[in-house]
Amino acid sequence: MLIDSHAHIQLSQFDRDRDAVLKRAQEAGVSAILVIGFDMETSLGAVELAEKHPQIYATVGMHPHDAKDLTPDVLEEFRKLAAHPKVIALGEMGLDYYRNLSPRPIQKEAFEKQLDLAEAMQLPIVIHNRDAYMDILPILEARQGRIRGVLHCFTGDVELMQRSLAIGFHIGIGGIVTYPNAKDVQAVAREVPEDRLLIETDCPWLAPQFRRGKRNEPAYVRAVAEKIAELRGTSVAAIGETTTKNFQTLFAQA
Repeated sequence: MLIDSHAHIQLSQFDRDRDAVLKRAQEAGVSAILVIGFDMETSLGAVELAEKHPQIYATVGMHPHDAKDLTPDVLEEFRKLAAHPKVIALGEMGLDYYRNLSPRPIQKEAFEKQLDLAEAMQLPIVIHNRDAYMDILPILEARQGRIRGVLHCFTGDVELMQRSLAIGFHIGIGGIVTYPNAKDVQAVAREVPEDRLLIETDCPWLAPQFRRGKRNEPAYVRAVAEKIAELRGTSVAAIGETTTKNFQTLFAQA
């Protein structure tokens, strides 16, 4: 039993064969999928899918790329959406200093506002980070004990992992762990405590090595589990059991 803790199957890349994608996920042993919103449209799409399929859950939130679009009205709409019984977290939110599609001060402001909402609603959060650990971690540390969540698609080193764990966060590992040169991610996957590990695809992006450069999908979270099992000297079944338990603990409504 596996859970894909970060997928975007509400996107148009899956319009042609979404039912087949869900069937392949089931056949691969994927029992649940968390569909992640990253703006208003994709958040609504995530909720719509969650309403249709018992194995799908949703998040709602604003990606740092679109932080400039987080108006008070949009934030209020997210608050209303987050009350839906199939919405189990806020996000993805965070900082992205690689593309800088929104100015950094506006990214930080949007991040803080969504963190305020998460605290108020007592919901976990899904964090997007790219080249921004040195700003994201202090923001989270300032709220330690009041927020919980996952640093998705973790690409930092073991030291950054330890700092993230100290705040109380989970570590999300995706297809990058299967890439031959991803030594930092592999070290993290080997050393992250058993009770803080989550697995994900981030589909349609970041397909594992055997599908690299092609569309990713939830069924391929099995390849992530296989690589982590290899790194940790255990079985895929054990990784599945552990990460499923962790998912259910973090996202208590699931």
